[in-house]
Amino acid sequence: MLQFRTMNSAGTLSVAENLARVQERIQVAARRAGRTDEVTLVAVTKSVPPERIAEAYRVGVRHFGENRVQEFEDKRPLLALPPAIWHMVGHVQTNKARRAAELFDRVDSLDSLRLAEKLAAAARERGRGLPVLIQVHLGEEETKHGVEPGDLGPLVEQIARLDGVSLEGLMTIPPYLEPVERVRPYFRRLRELGEEIDRRRLPRVAMKELSMGMSHDFEVAIEEGATQVRLGTALFGPRPGPA
Repeated sequence: MLQFRTMNSAGTLSVAENLARVQERIQVAARRAGRTDEVTLVAVTKSVPPERIAEAYRVGVRHFGENRVQEFEDKRPLLALPPAIWHMVGHVQTNKARRAAELFDRVDSLDSLRLAEKLAAAARERGRGLPVLIQVHLGEEETKHGVEPGDLGPLVEQIARLDGVSLEGLMTIPPYLEPVERVRPYFRRLRELGEEIDRRRLPRVAMKELSMGMSHDFEVAIEEGATQVRLGTALFGPRPGPA
């Protein structure tokens, strides 16, 4: 269970202290797995106010993830954090694809060819290449988005032919399970899918990123090969509930 340090004078949790604890846990999990490569911490800022995001930036966080295009569009004017890298980690509706390509440095939740085509077109118009990850649906939860494993191979081949996006890996959101060890098979399966795709040596496809693991299960994800972990509660504390 996550435990947080003391509150500051404003009555909020210290991002700096939580970050230090999280970084230590990442390092311990990587050593346990015999890994020496880097694991990127993506701070998920859904419902997090701009001043808390800026606090995370000041203590060294450089990768941030937002779940909604509109929420980030509202926050963006209040955030001047070069060289922060902004990930879109939530579901992107196709009618928001153009705006997502304008606002974000990466889209980590690609789940259809139609969305890929719209993102690619928007990226080409801006004269840039947009890195993307495919979100894979590995659980049986109907509320979760993502591509079914059986449809992954054909989608990868189609995306590989698109100018404007570069496919760099896979992402998944497994079920929330306790004890956390029950989540391990989902992370292992994503790694295996990435390895299967990598062995095909498709042009313009590099399975170098596995975005998996969140605040309650990121250590297991790292043990199974995560290169990115998406942490919100572990950094910023529990999100405020409805008033």
